[in-house]
Amino acid sequence: MRIPVRLASILSRLLLALMLLFAAPTAFADDAADRAAIDSLFAQLRVAPDAATAQAIDSQIWTYWTTPSEPILAGRMREVLAARGSGDAAGALRLLDKLIADYPDYAEGWNQRATIYYTLGNFEASIADCEKVLAIEPRHFGALSGRALMYLQLGKRALALKDMAAALAVHPFLSERRLFPELGEPMTQI
Repeated sequence: MRIPVRLASILSRLLLALMLLFAAPTAFADDAADRAAIDSLFAQLRVAPDAATAQAIDSQIWTYWTTPSEPILAGRMREVLAARGSGDAAGALRLLDKLIADYPDYAEGWNQRATIYYTLGNFEASIADCEKVLAIEPRHFGALSGRALMYLQLGKRALALKDMAAALAVHPFLSERRLFPELGEPMTQI
């Protein structure tokens, strides 16, 4: 018997959900521990002595943001990132619209959608989603620097400068700094 592709997809998702439902409790990461780890990484990032160290910390933060501890959400984010990675912006947007509806307090869902809107040139929607990201996670240097780039492209340098200064307060080694020479170079630790 041959199962239609759509039905097979639904069945595989149902099977995954059932497996996660009956998984051992230790399979679920502790959200409080994740938040504490992220807070620690942000503290380290703020005082990183050089760009290489900052980049390593930056990567760890992005890993936490894009791989949430809640298993269903994590699976859905993998689907979003796969669609985005394959260049399927429309598919990624559909997935993100559903993800955001189900997980409105997940900052990275909003940020991923803001990024796709940005790449599509829809700055208005991207800026609106950046607002949501920053309401949830004010330290989100990706949303701050992304919004700064959009403001810069829209000719709103004062707003761009404000967002970039805020982003650099969190992550002093962002590459976008070079677009704002008035902000100077990052200070190294003594």
